[in-house]
Amino acid sequence: MVKILISLLLLHNIVYADEFMNKEIQAYPTPQTNEDNITMEGSFLEEVEIKEDPLTEKIKSFLNTQTYEKNKAFINVIFDPKSSFYDNDRVNAVKVVQTLKENGLLKLFFKSPQEFQLNFKTSGSPLFFVKIMGDTLRNIGYYRYVTTASNLSSSEFTWSIKLTSEYATDPLILQQELKKSGCEIIDIERKSKKDWTYVIDMLHGKLNIKALQADKELRLKRSLYAHWLNVSNIKKLRIVSSRRNSWYPYIAYYDASLHLVKLIKRDKISRDITLKIPKNANYVKISDLYTLKNVRDELTLKPTQAR
Repeated sequence: MVKILISLLLLHNIVYADEFMNKEIQAYPTPQTNEDNITMEGSFLEEVEIKEDPLTEKIKSFLNTQTYEKNKAFINVIFDPKSSFYDNDRVNAVKVVQTLKENGLLKLFFKSPQEFQLNFKTSGSPLFFVKIMGDTLRNIGYYRYVTTASNLSSSEFTWSIKLTSEYATDPLILQQELKKSGCEIIDIERKSKKDWTYVIDMLHGKLNIKALQADKELRLKRSLYAHWLNVSNIKKLRIVSSRRNSWYPYIAYYDASLHLVKLIKRDKISRDITLKIPKNANYVKISDLYTLKNVRDELTLKPTQAR
């Protein structure tokens, strides 16, 4: 009888111990295996985007994916060292385009004349900027274009034009011409073969025109366009018109930002006039009230009194 009681007591203790151990195991879940950890880490890495360096991103923006991947090794060679394509921390976009062009990776010519769009952005004066860009485009051979949009915000001015040509604008040629006006291309964006955007720094912008000097005579030849001159160095200007002209003076003065300062219009033929230059005038535009066809011969300018 005593043996039976002892056996029952031992069985009860064993069952209780098993229940206790099961509860303890449930309270502390089994740690994940190394394989599980690797899977989780792999999923995390797949979500992280590896960002290219700015130069590579800029190169890719000018080429389609197929061209870039096919010539990747060659591109690494021609853009070595990468540091030479940076101006401080900024990618020299003009140099990038020029390098791609010279090595046959970027073609700027079309098979036939095509219509394409140019967008220009700046933080400077809109009037001044359009004048500089208009002169620049004409100097590199773009005479006919149509303004498609213009937008002025608190931070920048955008001017968009469309023109027809056998080639897209060469950034190096555009840069060289802009430098004559104290401006610089600081970035280039290419949306497609026929849609380019140029960001222009015009902090030191000026009109690339003749500056009149006291007591130095200048003769203006017949032109289809109005004559622009820098008058910041003189106080008076005498204009003598040839007898072959039927000139009706239209003379506008502008300040350094190309805001109109003074306008002179005369509805009668003039042969000889003397003008006093306004103190805040930097530029003068000399034209005809009706048409420049009236000016068939020269206008002789005689500036006096330096300032």
